[in-house]
Amino acid sequence: MATMSDTNSVYSPVQEAGRIFSLLCGQAERLNLPVEVVEKKDAVSFYSSYDEIYYPIPFKETETLAALKGVEGSVAAAIADLRYGPSPQSRKVRVSLERAMAFGSQAYMARVDGLSKLDPEVKKKLKGTDTDLFAAQSNGYRRMSANLYKTKNEGEFFHIHGSLEATTTLNMIGLDGHRPDLTDYEDIIKVIESRVQKYSAAELEVMNAERRQAGVTAFTYEDFIKTPHGKLNVQQPPWKVSSLSGDCPPTPFPSVRDGSQKILEGVKVLDLCRIIAGPTIARILTEYGADVLKITSPNLPDVPFFQLDGNMGKHAADLDLKTEDGRRQFEELLADVDVLVDGYRPGALENLGYGPDVLSALAEKRGKGIVYVSENCFGYEGEWAGRPGWQQIADCVTGVAWAQGQFMGRSTPMVPPFPISDYGTGCMGAIAALTGLYLRAKNGGSYHGKASLMHYDLLLFAAGKYSEAVQEKMRAALPPEFFKLRHCDSVDRISSTALKIMRTHFPHLYAAGAEAGEDALTEKWYSKAYNADIEVVRPVCEIDGVDNQFVRASRPNGYDRPNWTDFKREEDYKK
Repeated sequence: MATMSDTNSVYSPVQEAGRIFSLLCGQAERLNLPVEVVEKKDAVSFYSSYDEIYYPIPFKETETLAALKGVEGSVAAAIADLRYGPSPQSRKVRVSLERAMAFGSQAYMARVDGLSKLDPEVKKKLKGTDTDLFAAQSNGYRRMSANLYKTKNEGEFFHIHGSLEATTTLNMIGLDGHRPDLTDYEDIIKVIESRVQKYSAAELEVMNAERRQAGVTAFTYEDFIKTPHGKLNVQQPPWKVSSLSGDCPPTPFPSVRDGSQKILEGVKVLDLCRIIAGPTIARILTEYGADVLKITSPNLPDVPFFQLDGNMGKHAADLDLKTEDGRRQFEELLADVDVLVDGYRPGALENLGYGPDVLSALAEKRGKGIVYVSENCFGYEGEWAGRPGWQQIADCVTGVAWAQGQFMGRSTPMVPPFPISDYGTGCMGAIAALTGLYLRAKNGGSYHGKASLMHYDLLLFAAGKYSEAVQEKMRAALPPEFFKLRHCDSVDRISSTALKIMRTHFPHLYAAGAEAGEDALTEKWYSKAYNADIEVVRPVCEIDGVDNQFVRASRPNGYDRPNWTDFKREEDYKK
């Protein structure tokens, strides 16, 4: 990574974050943002203690995340003015680039009882039901069913993705779903890649579509935007907020405690999501005071460790929406909900009878609008809009992976470290939710917010990569071990290598406790649910007159009862 002394004469991440923020403000009408975001954009500032580039990635990830957080803070400030009355002066919004960086890698910074995602002993600390129902995470062979491999054609790569089940994808390429004899990392790669190499990307696309799996060809950006889907979506805004049908009067925000600065206090949110991007949308809403109830099916798998970070501030309950009793309890929750966040496969909730049109009709009937926020991989327009996908899929299809490989001097694509696209998409979805709540309170009606992993990646390309000169300085500062990473290495291996390098280069960022002081990127809580101390990344935005801090620690899925009344009960505390 380049340091400030290397680049400050030609490049400033702080200034670039401001430029990208202005770029987003220039799309305010397309994004349906409150008018105050543009009118008061000068109230938003970006700062850094070091003004350095942190991620070993050619894209301006930290700067783009910071810019998005600037928009988030601007909408939050507009809600504060609407709810509490305008501030005598514009509410200042301050965004730290260091906190924005931490936000983009928070899954790898979270800890329970001192152990991180990469610690082999951490599973013993994850209380509750083991939601890795099909060993798609805990079994190394099955885990590598979600990975990038060569095809039979020279220079062609395909990212297969067994998601949370693995067997379907492994069977698709002619392998058994379980191979207890395969435990060595390198042997697993050889076995799986040798099977993928029996097919072309075109053949794998057909096989994948027949089985509704989440794999994809690794395109360059130039090739992606030549596809009908890419050509259409590169013209779309990064996220959308549109009106739903129905005529509802303005819905004022609920009454609040005297002196409260929680702009979403009393707002009820149903979080129907798994795996990072969707849960991040709702996690951000908890920071602003919303009562967020995460609903998961006891029959569907999830990644246990991601719940440690993703469930921060929430309650979490199990309901099976395919049973009569589950639907009854869910509809009782819907009767008073303000926001629903949908992170399942496109069409899944519609098939269960809970899509945006159904809920907007419910909202009109009750006389109070609803904000429905959808998060997916491929966006909402074009021939691939219905395809399932995850962060690595978006990074491969849009060209991010090829750009990462080129940055590393390789003639292969490389999935970048950390699920940054997930977190960026989560922030865009949170902005959409905040915008919908603002518009509902000011103008009435119901709203549909849409965010996708693909569109976050397209925003990265729109923001532009670092110049070749800056990239060269970044490469010069990286150790040889980083360049030994291969296209077929797992996300965890790539991320753990990058994290080790970042900790070595920037020890001041990872200092703990009193040593870090106000610059600390994480905070510690005692969680009754985990019966342990947990450490999570702090909220990013600082907004005058707005309290955006967590009020409870995380818990595993299914820990709480599916109701709104239990939010009055507090049992965790910040350390």
